[in-house]
Amino acid sequence: MAKRATIKKPRQIEQQTGSGGETHQIRARDGQHLTTNQGLALSDNQNSLKSGARGPTLLEDFVLREKITSFDHERIPERIVHARGSAAHGYFELTKSCKDITTADFLQRPGQRTRVFTRFSTVAGGAGSVDTPRDVRGFAVKFYTDEGNFDIVGNNIPVFFIQDAMKFPDLVHSVKMEPDRGFPQAASAHDTFWDFISLMPESMHMIMWAMSDRGIPRSLRMIEGFGVNTFRLIDPQGVARFVKFHWRPKLGLQSTLWDEAVKIAGADPDYHRRDLWEAIARGDYPEWELGLQVLTEKEAAKLPFDILDATKLIPEELHPLRMVGRMVLNRNPDNFFAETEQVAYCPANIVPGIDFSEDPLLQGRIFSYLDTQLSRLGGPNFHEIPINAPVCPMRNFQRDGHMRTTVPTGRVNYEPNTLAADGPRECPVHGFQSAPAADVGQKVRERSPTFADHFSQPRLFFNSQTPVEQGHIVAALVFELSKVETPAIRDRALSQLLNIDRGMAKRVADGLGLDSLPEAAKPARRPIDMKPSPALSIIAKTKPTLAGRCIGLLLTDGVDGGLVKKVQQAAKAAGAQVKIIAPKVGGVTTSQGDHLAADGQLAGTPSILFDAVVIAGSVKGFAPLLKDTAAKDFAANAFAHLKMIGHDAAAKALLDAVGVQKDEGVIDLTSAKPDAFTKAAAKHKIWDREPKVMTPV
Repeated sequence: MAKRATIKKPRQIEQQTGSGGETHQIRARDGQHLTTNQGLALSDNQNSLKSGARGPTLLEDFVLREKITSFDHERIPERIVHARGSAAHGYFELTKSCKDITTADFLQRPGQRTRVFTRFSTVAGGAGSVDTPRDVRGFAVKFYTDEGNFDIVGNNIPVFFIQDAMKFPDLVHSVKMEPDRGFPQAASAHDTFWDFISLMPESMHMIMWAMSDRGIPRSLRMIEGFGVNTFRLIDPQGVARFVKFHWRPKLGLQSTLWDEAVKIAGADPDYHRRDLWEAIARGDYPEWELGLQVLTEKEAAKLPFDILDATKLIPEELHPLRMVGRMVLNRNPDNFFAETEQVAYCPANIVPGIDFSEDPLLQGRIFSYLDTQLSRLGGPNFHEIPINAPVCPMRNFQRDGHMRTTVPTGRVNYEPNTLAADGPRECPVHGFQSAPAADVGQKVRERSPTFADHFSQPRLFFNSQTPVEQGHIVAALVFELSKVETPAIRDRALSQLLNIDRGMAKRVADGLGLDSLPEAAKPARRPIDMKPSPALSIIAKTKPTLAGRCIGLLLTDGVDGGLVKKVQQAAKAAGAQVKIIAPKVGGVTTSQGDHLAADGQLAGTPSILFDAVVIAGSVKGFAPLLKDTAAKDFAANAFAHLKMIGHDAAAKALLDAVGVQKDEGVIDLTSAKPDAFTKAAAKHKIWDREPKVMTPV
């Protein structure tokens, strides 16, 4: 009789997942270890291989390269992330010379202009998703300099979710559609994202930014841009300094409310794309200032965090920005596919005078972007696509390859050679040279201990917000976590939030209807309290302006044409655009008998598309609108979204019908001057109204 096989119980193995060494109770069965595609068991899936804990990532890290290569080639031809984009041509004009800190030619002479192509994007959604989800916005600028193309490839948020590129595929997989069901699209409010995030405390700083109003911008023209990673500038003496790149919008920052963003998605899925296109088409060119945060090695060493850690920012109060130039976008693309879709940005595209740091996220990005473009754009010759081609001469002995469009001549495709005596040669004097760096240690897979503080900066960000903005962060967290179906994931997320602000975590728990809070997660390093930074708040530094904004005029037949003209003049003087909305697309007739053409029909052009509204007409004209859902929503949403509302006497019946109450943001234009309305509208939102129209969390 055969001997019965002994069935062994699977041995449980504890896995370390936190970047600071935190232990999470994730256990693997025997034989279920992570491996490479060749079956090699992995000892560490959290850290790339570096030369010392703070050193550069090594090219020999075949685990990192295999993982990112697999990730980069998942989909063709849509970008895996940043798929939905909008872009424009323009120029960068240097206003202050940087010759004391870099040899980069385009940063030497004030007044010098350099062609640019700038692409904005959402991150999580596909190319067919909407413009206004809660998401990070990509902000990538390609400079066509006389020394080659230089790309600043960043976001509208200065930090990132992870510290090491090894975790990028995991991050994106977690936030993308869940693989078994194909949804949700363009949304982070689901189990897989919060499962991953709650296990990665290093993500908590980025979570604060994403859950803030930065995640739901009013316009791409009203967002900041950041290079995210730390680079180096090299001066004429060969001295290297750290640098962070910042873009500041001339129009100032502005965001929507969550309810507003959701409704805009339904009314106009292309809201941001249309806004950018129409602004440029009418000559209202968006503009940003370029600021540099420049630190010496000694200055960086004194920071209470590691400058190589992409989950950290440098408060402007510690190191102010050096404003050096401006970017103006003044031409829309001629063809969306040829330019916006085919443009290939890469952090590896640098010029002499600019170099990389050992930031482990940047080190992985240098490889990943190029690898992705090989798949998306058909092969190694994507640089020949016009939107990607440099404006300076490009000379080398590379030949052939998929999608080669140039026709090189001659018999030589190697170097050195003597058969192409007039061919290009290397240039030790003017050619790119990497900044010298000391060998920093043995080959290791670990994080530097200087990366271990995950909660001081998210605490800094939350404490730097106004009470209104803090309330929005709490509401966003309640919404997101209410979509999480697994209670343990919600509890784990709350355990991380407790290390940022206990009051915030309590408000989130109350909003979720939880009876008690979990224990706070044990931080790898005890957080410190940093001085609040007003520069991190949108509301605290809001510019009182209507420049670049749009006022919607809902009019009926019988409206006073003189009043309309005065509003239009006041708006123009304030730099705002005006659009007339009518019950019918044919427009309206004024009390003076003049015809006013409509820019939009009421049902298809709701108030959510405007920064402020005016509602005016006649008693007869408003009579049928008192039963019209679109008309009532126009007024009710304008009030609920904290917008300035100007009205005449006839419109009072519509406002009363939907419960609009008199406050500083509701102005009767029959007694007030239109310029008083536009001055008040320059505040953007009537924040004192918010508690009256929304239940605070």
